[in-house]
Amino acid sequence: MNKIKIGIVGYGNLGRGAELAISHAPDMELAAVFTRRDPASLHILTENAKVYSMDALACMQGKIDVMILCGGSATDLPEQGPAVAKLYNTIDSFDTHAKIPEYFAAVDEAAKNSKHISIISVGWDPGLFSLNRLYAESILPNGENYTFWGKGVSQGHSDAIRRVPGVKNAIQYTVPIEKALEAVRSGAHPQLTTRQKHLRECYVVAEEGADKAQIEHAIKTMPNYFDEYDTVVHFISEEELHRNHSKMPHGGFVLRSGTTGDGNNKHIIEYSLKLDSNPEFTSSVLVAYARAAYRMAQNGECGAKTVFDIAPAMLSPKDSADLRKELL
Repeated sequence: MNKIKIGIVGYGNLGRGAELAISHAPDMELAAVFTRRDPASLHILTENAKVYSMDALACMQGKIDVMILCGGSATDLPEQGPAVAKLYNTIDSFDTHAKIPEYFAAVDEAAKNSKHISIISVGWDPGLFSLNRLYAESILPNGENYTFWGKGVSQGHSDAIRRVPGVKNAIQYTVPIEKALEAVRSGAHPQLTTRQKHLRECYVVAEEGADKAQIEHAIKTMPNYFDEYDTVVHFISEEELHRNHSKMPHGGFVLRSGTTGDGNNKHIIEYSLKLDSNPEFTSSVLVAYARAAYRMAQNGECGAKTVFDIAPAMLSPKDSADLRKELL
């Protein structure tokens, strides 16, 4: 069987997770990694895969079936998404919810013009949680969706903090407010503001001599990331960051509280995730959707897609008969 040849753009936490996920996929193999670092300094786990600089992105055209983009949503993907879609079929985890429509449009234009498939905003939210919101809303039209994240490390928000001038390193935890979560589970249909649902807690290592008050203001007022939340900023040492915040747990809950019939029968749909490693889980979702992208490209489809457009069977290495026998 010819294996699906995968490329990885960016070799941070998400890129390393993607490499591990590919190693567990029976129908895939890693062909190349592209990095902003010196390729000679990068030691990857896959012996036969090559490492290239970002400037050489076009060199593997025709040799890579799907490229997994592992950059951050704040500044990397808005440029890389459309650019790489001109060269390859792509998967990414763009997670700035408010900007998904405009990002989709940019990638869609590039992918259609180059006859490639690009599945955007793949992960667990957006991604798996998005699917659960859609299923639950369709089944219980008379009701309300609620999404809670955490407690855990948000890669996108942490990346956004690290790009603030004067920040040397940082990690951000999203913390659900338990009182709000319990109100939803009770079937009370509360009307909750963004601020009432979550707290954002930031641990920041500042550059020597940096203005900490200015850093804190920049974080708390950052649009699409922190401005709508109660945000706490802790300044700590790099040693403390590595000692106490080196792991990347996360998780969350999607709930639909609704009624059927004459409204007297109440129902709660709840889907939850508890993750030891946010990047490893997210990259595992990306790799599953890379399989779908390959199959869609083989069928001649092109343009940008989201998880809403992908049939579940496209994600599995098993054939339809086995899926019906084992999982249905």
